[in-house]
Amino acid sequence: MQWLLQEFEDTKKLAEALDQLKISCTWHKVVPFVGELIPKPIVADPDSVVMFGSYSLWKNAEANRYRPGMFKLRPFVHEPVWHPHLLNGADALFLTLRDIPERLTDDGREWFLRPVDDSKEEPGNVKSTGEIIRMAGRVLALDEEEIPQGSLRHDTLLMLTRPVRITYEWRVWVVGGRIVTYSLYKEGSRVFYRPTIDGDALEFAQRMVDINPGYSPAYVIDVCRTAEGLKLLETNCLNSAGFYAADLVRLSSAIDSLVRD
Repeated sequence: MQWLLQEFEDTKKLAEALDQLKISCTWHKVVPFVGELIPKPIVADPDSVVMFGSYSLWKNAEANRYRPGMFKLRPFVHEPVWHPHLLNGADALFLTLRDIPERLTDDGREWFLRPVDDSKEEPGNVKSTGEIIRMAGRVLALDEEEIPQGSLRHDTLLMLTRPVRITYEWRVWVVGGRIVTYSLYKEGSRVFYRPTIDGDALEFAQRMVDINPGYSPAYVIDVCRTAEGLKLLETNCLNSAGFYAADLVRLSSAIDSLVRD
């Protein structure tokens, strides 16, 4: 397996794990939004390449037909089997930027919003209706050809939901249908990385994996505890998601074995 890495703090930690496993890797800069690699890698077998770094790498992976390359995901909100378990999934509102001025009224209500796609155009956060309308207005005031790749666009689809108080948030890494490592990353409003997870949360996360077996060979799933019970927060592309306190030796070994198999 050939590992191509973009240099970040997290990928440096990944490289240390690969070194322990005696798996080689090469380092590359990535042209923003385009995904071109510098230097261009010398690839022995396009069917045995995995990439870690910014999300835009998926374009390079697809252009060069690298497999697995990047484990690109379908939007988690389009998976009906997960709908009953989503955080506020039942009352979610889906709007493009261009829909917002007509569909939302500046009534002071607060929303949690995030893009439906896993493109990181806007991080998940809480905004008032007025802030959302003004954000949309700024984007819509631009001609679409003026908007850089990777930014919010007129047709970006957003999910808006009622904010819910979350007590714990965990990230779990799924490879080949099983959870291979996990990390606590938030306790209340405090960011807190620790390689632990409550037993019932681990069981819940594995159940979410089991009920949607064809979703992806490898991905990240975030789960949380609320007053209403355990919920599925979101999924993320494993190749560009933060590692927090994950066991990177276990994760690297699982990915390498998955592709060999």
